[in-house]
Amino acid sequence: MAVNGSGLIAILRGVTPDEVLAIGEALVEAGVDAIEVPLNSPDPFTSVERLAGAVGERCAVGVGTVVDVADVPRARAAGARIVVAPNTDPAVIAAAVEAGMRPYPGVATPTEAFAAIAAGARHLKLFPADAVGMAGMKAWRAVLPPDVEMLPVGGVDETNLAAWAAAGAGGAGLGSALYRPGDTPAQVGARAVAMRRAWSGTDSTR
Repeated sequence: MAVNGSGLIAILRGVTPDEVLAIGEALVEAGVDAIEVPLNSPDPFTSVERLAGAVGERCAVGVGTVVDVADVPRARAAGARIVVAPNTDPAVIAAAVEAGMRPYPGVATPTEAFAAIAAGARHLKLFPADAVGMAGMKAWRAVLPPDVEMLPVGGVDETNLAAWAAAGAGGAGLGSALYRPGDTPAQVGARAVAMRRAWSGTDSTR
Protein backbone atom coordinates (compact mmCIF):
# COMPACT_ATOMS: atom_id res chain seq x y z
CA MET A 1 0.00 0.00 0.00
CA ALA A 2 2.67 2.48 -1.04
CA VAL A 3 1.91 6.16 -1.35
CA ASN A 4 3.28 6.15 -4.86
CA GLY A 5 4.63 3.81 -7.50
CA SER A 6 7.95 3.18 -5.80
CA GLY A 7 7.15 3.81 -2.15
CA LEU A 8 10.25 6.02 -1.95
CA ILE A 9 10.19 9.61 -0.72
CA ALA A 10 13.08 11.93 -1.55
CA ILE A 11 13.93 14.27 1.33
CA LEU A 12 15.52 17.50 0.05
CA ARG A 13 16.70 19.06 3.30
CA GLY A 14 18.45 22.34 2.57
CA VAL A 15 17.26 22.68 -1.03
CA THR A 16 16.72 26.23 -2.34
CA PRO A 17 13.93 27.47 -4.61
CA ASP A 18 16.45 28.23 -7.36
CA GLU A 19 17.64 24.62 -7.60
CA VAL A 20 14.55 22.66 -6.63
CA LEU A 21 12.99 22.35 -10.09
CA ALA A 22 16.04 20.80 -11.76
CA ILE A 23 16.53 18.38 -8.88
CA GLY A 24 12.83 17.56 -8.81
CA GLU A 25 12.82 16.76 -12.52
CA ALA A 26 15.86 14.50 -12.07
CA LEU A 27 14.10 12.63 -9.27
CA VAL A 28 10.89 12.16 -11.25
CA GLU A 29 12.89 10.88 -14.23
CA ALA A 30 14.61 8.40 -11.90
CA GLY A 31 11.27 7.05 -10.69
CA VAL A 32 11.17 8.60 -7.23
CA ASP A 33 7.64 9.93 -7.27
CA ALA A 34 7.28 11.61 -3.89
CA ILE A 35 9.39 14.59 -2.83
CA GLU A 36 9.52 16.20 0.61
CA VAL A 37 10.86 19.69 1.26
CA PRO A 38 11.63 20.01 4.99
CA LEU A 39 10.47 23.28 6.52
CA ASN A 40 13.95 23.98 7.91
CA SER A 41 15.15 24.48 4.32
CA PRO A 42 15.58 27.97 2.83
CA ASP A 43 12.19 29.44 1.80
CA PRO A 44 10.51 26.01 1.79
CA PHE A 45 7.01 27.07 0.79
CA THR A 46 8.34 28.72 -2.36
CA SER A 47 10.16 25.48 -3.22
CA VAL A 48 6.98 23.47 -2.63
CA GLU A 49 4.92 25.82 -4.77
CA ARG A 50 7.40 25.64 -7.64
CA LEU A 51 7.67 21.87 -7.41
CA ALA A 52 3.93 21.37 -7.24
CA GLY A 53 3.42 23.59 -10.27
CA ALA A 54 6.05 21.82 -12.34
CA VAL A 55 5.81 18.15 -11.35
CA GLY A 56 2.68 17.97 -9.21
CA GLU A 57 0.82 15.86 -11.78
CA ARG A 58 3.63 13.30 -11.85
CA CYS A 59 4.85 13.42 -8.28
CA ALA A 60 3.43 13.76 -4.77
CA VAL A 61 4.98 16.93 -3.37
CA GLY A 62 5.04 17.43 0.37
CA VAL A 63 6.50 19.26 3.33
CA GLY A 64 8.60 17.80 6.11
CA THR A 65 9.70 18.61 9.65
CA VAL A 66 6.18 19.87 10.36
CA VAL A 67 5.84 20.55 14.09
CA ASP A 68 3.36 23.46 13.99
CA VAL A 69 -0.30 23.02 13.04
CA ALA A 70 -0.27 26.45 11.41
CA ASP A 71 2.11 25.17 8.74
CA VAL A 72 -0.40 22.60 7.48
CA PRO A 73 -2.76 25.04 5.70
CA ARG A 74 0.25 26.98 4.38
CA ALA A 75 1.60 23.78 2.89
CA ARG A 76 -1.77 22.91 1.36
CA ALA A 77 -2.03 26.36 -0.19
CA ALA A 78 1.42 25.90 -1.73
CA GLY A 79 0.29 22.67 -3.37
CA ALA A 80 1.61 20.05 -0.94
CA ARG A 81 -0.21 16.73 -0.69
CA ILE A 82 1.75 15.04 2.09
CA VAL A 83 2.78 16.23 5.56
CA VAL A 84 5.81 14.58 7.18
CA ALA A 85 6.73 15.15 10.81
CA PRO A 86 9.62 14.03 13.04
CA ASN A 87 7.22 13.38 15.93
CA THR A 88 3.69 12.25 16.74
CA ASP A 89 1.44 15.27 17.21
CA PRO A 90 -2.26 14.36 17.02
CA ALA A 91 -3.14 17.96 16.17
CA VAL A 92 -0.85 18.03 13.12
CA ILE A 93 -2.15 14.64 12.00
CA ALA A 94 -5.79 15.74 12.34
CA ALA A 95 -5.14 19.01 10.52
CA ALA A 96 -3.53 17.18 7.61
CA VAL A 97 -6.39 14.69 7.36
CA GLU A 98 -8.97 17.49 7.51
CA ALA A 99 -7.15 19.33 4.71
CA GLY A 100 -7.25 16.23 2.52
CA MET A 101 -3.52 15.62 2.87
CA ARG A 102 -1.69 12.46 3.88
CA PRO A 103 0.17 12.65 7.21
CA TYR A 104 3.41 10.81 7.91
CA PRO A 105 4.03 11.27 11.64
CA GLY A 106 7.35 10.20 13.10
CA VAL A 107 7.16 7.27 15.51
CA ALA A 108 9.92 5.71 17.59
CA THR A 109 7.87 3.52 19.95
CA PRO A 110 4.77 1.33 19.67
CA THR A 111 2.95 3.79 21.95
CA GLU A 112 3.59 6.62 19.49
CA ALA A 113 2.56 4.40 16.59
CA PHE A 114 -0.82 3.62 18.15
CA ALA A 115 -1.34 7.28 19.11
CA ALA A 116 -0.67 8.31 15.50
CA ILE A 117 -3.10 5.69 14.20
CA ALA A 118 -5.77 6.84 16.64
CA ALA A 119 -5.34 10.40 15.35
CA GLY A 120 -5.97 9.28 11.77
CA ALA A 121 -2.58 8.34 10.31
CA ARG A 122 -2.16 5.25 8.16
CA HIS A 123 1.42 5.88 7.04
CA LEU A 124 4.04 5.97 9.79
CA LYS A 125 7.54 7.37 9.53
CA LEU A 126 9.80 5.02 11.51
CA PHE A 127 12.35 7.52 12.84
CA PRO A 128 15.16 7.13 13.51
CA ALA A 129 14.97 3.85 11.66
CA ASP A 130 18.53 2.80 12.41
CA ALA A 131 17.75 3.01 16.13
CA VAL A 132 14.52 1.01 15.99
CA GLY A 133 16.00 -1.47 13.52
CA MET A 134 14.44 -4.02 11.21
CA ALA A 135 13.78 -6.46 14.04
CA GLY A 136 11.89 -3.76 15.90
CA MET A 137 9.78 -2.92 12.85
CA LYS A 138 8.94 -6.60 12.35
CA ALA A 139 7.77 -6.82 15.96
CA TRP A 140 5.60 -3.72 15.51
CA ARG A 141 4.08 -5.11 12.32
CA ALA A 142 2.79 -8.09 14.27
CA VAL A 143 0.55 -5.86 16.40
CA LEU A 144 -0.26 -2.88 14.15
CA PRO A 145 -3.32 -2.91 11.87
CA PRO A 146 -2.44 -4.59 8.56
CA ASP A 147 -3.42 -1.53 6.51
CA VAL A 148 -0.87 0.69 8.27
CA GLU A 149 2.29 1.33 6.25
CA MET A 150 5.74 1.70 7.81
CA LEU A 151 8.39 3.84 6.12
CA PRO A 152 11.87 3.83 7.68
CA VAL A 153 13.78 7.10 7.65
CA GLY A 154 17.32 7.58 8.91
CA GLY A 155 20.27 5.51 7.77
CA VAL A 156 18.42 4.14 4.74
CA ASP A 157 20.35 3.86 1.46
CA GLU A 158 20.92 1.56 -1.50
CA THR A 159 22.89 -0.90 0.64
CA ASN A 160 19.95 -1.76 2.93
CA LEU A 161 16.80 -0.85 1.00
CA ALA A 162 16.26 -4.45 -0.08
CA ALA A 163 16.55 -5.64 3.52
CA TRP A 164 14.05 -3.05 4.74
CA ALA A 165 11.61 -4.06 2.01
CA ALA A 166 12.03 -7.73 2.90
CA ALA A 167 11.35 -6.86 6.54
CA GLY A 168 7.96 -5.38 5.59
CA ALA A 169 8.58 -1.69 4.93
CA GLY A 170 6.05 -0.15 2.57
CA GLY A 171 8.56 2.43 1.37
CA ALA A 172 11.37 4.58 2.73
CA GLY A 173 12.44 8.17 3.17
CA LEU A 174 15.77 8.93 1.49
CA GLY A 175 17.67 11.82 3.04
CA SER A 176 21.37 12.66 2.99
CA ALA A 177 22.21 9.44 1.16
CA LEU A 178 20.25 10.87 -1.78
CA TYR A 179 20.61 14.65 -1.55
CA ARG A 180 22.94 17.06 0.20
CA PRO A 181 22.98 20.83 -0.35
CA GLY A 182 25.20 21.66 -3.27
CA ASP A 183 24.64 18.39 -5.13
CA THR A 184 23.92 18.67 -8.84
CA PRO A 185 20.75 17.30 -10.42
CA ALA A 186 22.87 14.70 -12.23
CA GLN A 187 24.38 13.47 -8.96
CA VAL A 188 21.00 13.26 -7.26
CA GLY A 189 19.42 11.56 -10.26
CA ALA A 190 22.14 8.92 -10.43
CA ARG A 191 21.77 8.11 -6.73
CA ALA A 192 18.00 7.95 -7.13
CA VAL A 193 18.30 5.46 -9.99
CA ALA A 194 20.55 3.23 -7.85
CA MET A 195 18.14 3.38 -4.92
CA ARG A 196 15.11 2.77 -7.11
CA ARG A 197 16.79 -0.32 -8.54
CA ALA A 198 17.76 -1.54 -5.07
CA TRP A 199 14.16 -1.16 -3.92
CA SER A 200 12.35 -2.56 -6.96
CA GLY A 201 14.79 -5.43 -7.34
CA THR A 202 13.41 -7.02 -4.19
CA ASP A 203 9.95 -7.57 -5.64
CA SER A 204 8.99 -7.75 -9.30
CA THR A 205 5.54 -6.34 -8.50
CA ARG A 206 6.86 -3.05 -7.04
